[in-house]
Amino acid sequence: MRTEVAIVGGGPAGLLLAHLLHQAGVATVVLEQRSREAVEHTIRAGVLEQGTVDLLGATGLGERLSRDGVVHHGIELRFGGRGHRIPLSELTGGRAITLYPQHEVLRDLISARLVAGGPLLFGARVTHLDNSPGRLPRLRYEQQGIETTLNCDFVVGCDGFHSIVRSAIPQRREFQTTYPFAWYGILQEGPPLAPELIYTHHARGFALASTRTPSLQRLYLQCPPDTQSEDWSDAHIRHELGLRLATADGAPITCCGKIIQKDVVAMRSFVCETMRHGRLLLAGDAAHIVPPTGAKGMNLALNDIRLLAPALVSAVRHGDDQLLQQYPADSLVRIWRAQRFSGWMTRLLHQMEDADPYQQRLQQTELERLVSSRAAALALAEEYVG
Repeated sequence: MRTEVAIVGGGPAGLLLAHLLHQAGVATVVLEQRSREAVEHTIRAGVLEQGTVDLLGATGLGERLSRDGVVHHGIELRFGGRGHRIPLSELTGGRAITLYPQHEVLRDLISARLVAGGPLLFGARVTHLDNSPGRLPRLRYEQQGIETTLNCDFVVGCDGFHSIVRSAIPQRREFQTTYPFAWYGILQEGPPLAPELIYTHHARGFALASTRTPSLQRLYLQCPPDTQSEDWSDAHIRHELGLRLATADGAPITCCGKIIQKDVVAMRSFVCETMRHGRLLLAGDAAHIVPPTGAKGMNLALNDIRLLAPALVSAVRHGDDQLLQQYPADSLVRIWRAQRFSGWMTRLLHQMEDADPYQQRLQQTELERLVSSRAAALALAEEYVG
């Protein structure tokens, strides 16, 4: 097989890149080792920044998003038994966030790819990547027991944290840190617990109440990093949610819907600054991971593609690689800014096991400042909406 751009990974980054390159007349093949069913039914983050919504709409992918996405104009910070609203739109000139689950974004992208007729190979596992100097890259993949060689001009790794494309880049410049806690996540059937997302700082640990659909809620609780999903019973989960989300005025917390999924989310930050090595390129989670506290993961991945797609078009169609040379530096500006914000949100809202009483008081003071200073709230709002 032969193509101009091979895209390893059929997540949001890989599929959006294929969509944009197809619109520009660049041939692509997308290789995804999971099945289509697995891709479309994995429930993940669903907070889209204003810029992400605008990007998807401008590229013809906004029909269902505009119809089914739920626009939120604020978020709630809850601490000390009190809720405090951060009015995102009021502070940022009308910008907002939209709740639209990642698996719905993927369904839209897969549908667009199938309509376009571009190769989208599910169950295709890359087994070898040859990027020998002086020749064009080629890779081998296995699908249904058959191994195929794919020759290409460029390979883009959009294949997540354990990226085979990143592993083929020598002498990578990488940075990472792991947080001493995890998130215990559940999917619960039932209506939203509140009109907007609730971020809670509590002595028992962080909690987050968010929405995936009008009838499906995503809830998170801070837990020890070695927690297994089977460790917590439904009764224990509801008990913790009730305690951590409670307010001093006794407002009821309805956490009685059927729990249909449990998982534990590791908390880490990672950046590979070597996002280009010759004809190998990285985007999305293959290049960076942020803790989910700041709701930046998918937005950051799609911003990579906003920059990478025109750079590849220029290189493939016009033989001009200037934009490709700029791509890592341009992306890293946003990546490191998101790292700073996500890390700050994480340290602000979680119980840190090594925090002494002095540090705990500073954390409390920072929370109070966010809800009493318009300048502080504005800084949070600007970063949160993107």
